[in-house]
Amino acid sequence: MTRRLLLISRCPPYPLHLGDRLIVYHLSRELQQRGWQIDLLALHSSADDEATSQAAYQMYAPLFEHIELIAEPPRSPGDLIRRILIRSARFPGSADGSWSPDLWRAVEQRLKAAHYDAIHVFGSVQVYEIIGALGGRPALITPYESYSLYLRRQIALERRRSVLKAAQISASRLIARAYERFMFVPYARTVVVADADRDELLGINPALNVEVIPNGIDLASYTPPSDPREPHLLLFTGNFEYAPNVDAAKYLVKAILPRIREQVPEAMLLLVGNAPPDDVRALGSKRVLVTGRMPDLKPYLANAAVYICPLRFGAGIKNKVLEALAMGCPVVATPISIDGIAARDGHELLIAEGDALADAVVRLLRDQSLAAQLGANGRRLIEERYAWGQVAATYETLYGEVTK
Repeated sequence: MTRRLLLISRCPPYPLHLGDRLIVYHLSRELQQRGWQIDLLALHSSADDEATSQAAYQMYAPLFEHIELIAEPPRSPGDLIRRILIRSARFPGSADGSWSPDLWRAVEQRLKAAHYDAIHVFGSVQVYEIIGALGGRPALITPYESYSLYLRRQIALERRRSVLKAAQISASRLIARAYERFMFVPYARTVVVADADRDELLGINPALNVEVIPNGIDLASYTPPSDPREPHLLLFTGNFEYAPNVDAAKYLVKAILPRIREQVPEAMLLLVGNAPPDDVRALGSKRVLVTGRMPDLKPYLANAAVYICPLRFGAGIKNKVLEALAMGCPVVATPISIDGIAARDGHELLIAEGDALADAVVRLLRDQSLAAQLGANGRRLIEERYAWGQVAATYETLYGEVTK
């Protein structure tokens, strides 16, 4: 039996090198293969040229019955604060009172044109208000992560460097907490990708109905290599438009790599990812290669001796770590780096912080047997718990519960 889903998203499902697009694309693909017809309404910004290109539409066509990409209007700090102070402004009752009248009207038109078995909203402050356009129909929302948690961790890091900047971020966190206290309330379910994000949201509003469903991996695309890995090659990947990745790269090169090279002078580091800013490109040297965005990360994950993820703040699940585990790459990671991933220290990877990160990397470079064991266990974990088919099945169950 064909079922129909209305998918309303803060961003298009392409390009895939931007991590927030992955779940929209892969979940849609899995649901479409399970017999769902999906209509997509998505906001896009001026930076989303790739998402609105001819190549993108060719990718969207097999997945969606109806596609509308709508330019995202700007929101000023005053707009944000107004909704905190004026309760009646938080959930507008018509298109004219909303941040995106075009999105609101597009939703109303789709609801007149078709019957939907489920309605799923992806995003948070950009799209939460669209609940008012649904005419009382139940819906679930996936905000990916708690922005309050992201900012709390950033504040803890900044306090070591700049009290003024930490205070500025604290002001932003007050706004984020205010929104996360009210904006998910009308939804039948709120879905995040990691336990830490759920706990943060429930700490802000214990009445929320929050579920945890992690991101997944396309197992068919990630095959551990049969060839030996480069014995001294270290790897970190990420979208460098994301501030935690920039901080991690600089921390890795300036604080961790020198300690590694004291014990393993041959160690070489690759920093691979989209849009490295000037201060990341400046990290390049004879032993550090900054590549920029590459069309496919899998060859790098297949070749590296150790994948190191030294994130010091952030929230949500880290697709980069899932990808490394899926490729059987031995991983060393900070605790924040494995939020939402049921990996155990010494079994699927090594968990360390501070100077211990360097020691853990050296341990794997010197103990190939342990590295191989962790790589095999990591791949097995992905197969058992993080395939996109399992993620889609969990969402299907949730759709049924919400619409009963």
